Amino acid sequence: MSTLVVYESMWGNTRAIARAVARGLGPDVPALEVGDAPPTLPAVVDLLVVGGPTHAFSMSRESTRKDATTKGAAPGHEGRGIREWLEAQAPSDQVAVATFDTRVAKVRSLPGSAAKAAARSVKRHHLGRLIAVESFYVEELEGPLLEHEIERAQRWGATLSP
Repeated sequence: MSTLVVYESMWGNTRAIARAVARGLGPDVPALEVGDAPPTLPAVVDLLVVGGPTHAFSMSRESTRKDATTKGAAPGHEGRGIREWLEAQAPSDQVAVATFDTRVAKVRSLPGSAAKAAARSVKRHHLGRLIAVESFYVEELEGPLLEHEIERAQRWGATLSP
């Protein structure tokens, strides 16, 4: 089984979750920032885990990524996010797909999440079999992650592999 974790991260919180998920999946599972991910999913991948931060109740867009940089996020992530990366993928019925996001904890009851939006994109574009959707929480927009979220992400990753 070949597994790939693809993520976007503005403040580093989603990157930390992606790396924890990859550790939970196994010692050789790569976690690639979306800008470093292959433009199209390699045919050998049969488990894809994709995640990003929740921006405006959904996956980020170029405008929300630019806005994040004006609020202090690291520059260089404005161009392509998981939304655009998913849209560029070919349909497949061979790939199992799990999605995750990071969200601000104090608004967890509000609707909308990048993980749910990514799951809808996977279904709409027939990108594979959706197997899991999960949210991980930060204290504020820029973080930090809530206590134990890294450990929870690693445990969640372990549940995704057969």
